[in-house]
This record gives sequence, structure tokens and C-alpha cells, in this order.
Amino acid sequence: MTKQKAIIVEDEKLARDLVKSYLSSHESIELIGEYADGFSGLKAINELKPDLVFLDVQMPKLTGLELLELLEEPPHIIFTTAYDEYAVNAFDLNAVDYLLKPFSKDRFDKALQKVFSKVSKSNPLKKVKNLKEHLSETSVHDKIVVKSNSNIHVIPLSEVIYLESEDDYVMIHTANGKYLKHQTMKFYEQQLDSNKFIRIHRSYIVNVSEINKIEKFGKETYQVVLKNGVGLKVSRSRYQELKVLLGI
Repeated sequence: MTKQKAIIVEDEKLARDLVKSYLSSHESIELIGEYADGFSGLKAINELKPDLVFLDVQMPKLTGLELLELLEEPPHIIFTTAYDEYAVNAFDLNAVDYLLKPFSKDRFDKALQKVFSKVSKSNPLKKVKNLKEHLSETSVHDKIVVKSNSNIHVIPLSEVIYLESEDDYVMIHTANGKYLKHQTMKFYEQQLDSNKFIRIHRSYIVNVSEINKIEKFGKETYQVVLKNGVGLKVSRSRYQELKVLLGI
């Protein structure tokens, strides 16, 4: 019988030890690695090609959701999470397998049974994108992670100057360059702190701290001029909102 290969990506040692302990009674699963952060876990998944990953949702530097989004062919995932019951509803809605910390051996066994059943053959990447949308109110975002070819860029929100719509993508503009992310403007409008980022147009979301001034642009329209000299058009519907935020 061929064993299923599994890895653990979890920053808490006690949680890793608990998963290892519970796995010891499952002879059909071989644990081939454990990793304490998202970056090493991402590298291991790409290199080792495990069948199953126990993935912590909330980790520093690279969260479990961000890690999974960077994978082109995600394996089966069982999330381990400390989210409260309200947020866990999002996992249920999206048919994502999860273990709510602290979890029992019985709950662990049921998750394993579920992930290897025929019900779990749908696209994990599609699941996680839907999950991120549902968790928008409970997620804390201080960075944007972008994959470009084989490189991974972690962009602190403080370094983002503005976001620009590019069809099904968003172009992230920073002082160090620009990065294309497969995501929607609506997603970032909902996720970002409205006191720090404002959508000024259907095509632009701007870091408020990067705004230098607002000026006339044409007869009845305006634009914001950023500190780097870039001018971005402001829609009529967003102009008043922008004035209130800037206190002018």
C-alpha cells in the first residue's frame, strides 16, 4: 500500500508536536517534514510534492492563505486555526478542511477521513480565494505577497503608493517598482484600512499618506497629485469622500 506523504507548516512547536502525535496512529500517512514558517513551508511543498499539508492560517511573514495562493498546484490542505467560531463559518461555507485549535484526536481523525474522500477532490486554490473573501472582516493585512516567476515579493503596506486596476489583476506601485497581483480592486477596497487607503476612482486605490495635493483636472474634474509627482484622476462620486478624509 502506497503511503500518503504529509508535511506540517506551523509556527507553534506545541501544535506541530500535537499533529505528529495524532499522525502516529495513521500508518497510511508518512510525515516527511515539518516547518516553522511559511517561506520554508512553501519551498518544501514545491520541492517535496506532499499529498497533504497541515497548514497554520496565522503565521508571521507569510500566512497560510498567502502561501496557498502562491502554489500553482496545491495539495490537499487541512488548515489549523485559532480563529473564533464566527470566522470558522467561512471555512464551512467554502468546504475547506480545518482544525480549530485546540483540537481533539477524534476531530483530527475526522478531518483526515474527509480530506481523502471523494468529496475533497475540488480545486483547493479556488477554495482558498473564496475563503479569503469571507474572512475579509477578520483578517489583518500589513503586507501584500506577490509571486513573479520564481521570486516572491513581500511588500509592506507602508511601501505601497497606489494600486491600479489591470483587468483581472491589480498593479501595485511602490518606490522600488511595480508588481502585478491576480486579485480584484474590490478585494483590496474591502481589506485595506479605509483611514490609510482610499479608492479615488474605479481604477485607483491610493495610500493617503502619499497624497501631496488635489487639483483641478479639466473643467469639472479633479486629480490627486502624489508625492512622487504622479497624477491620478478622481471620480466625481469619490471626490467628496476624499475631501472629508483629508479634512479639506
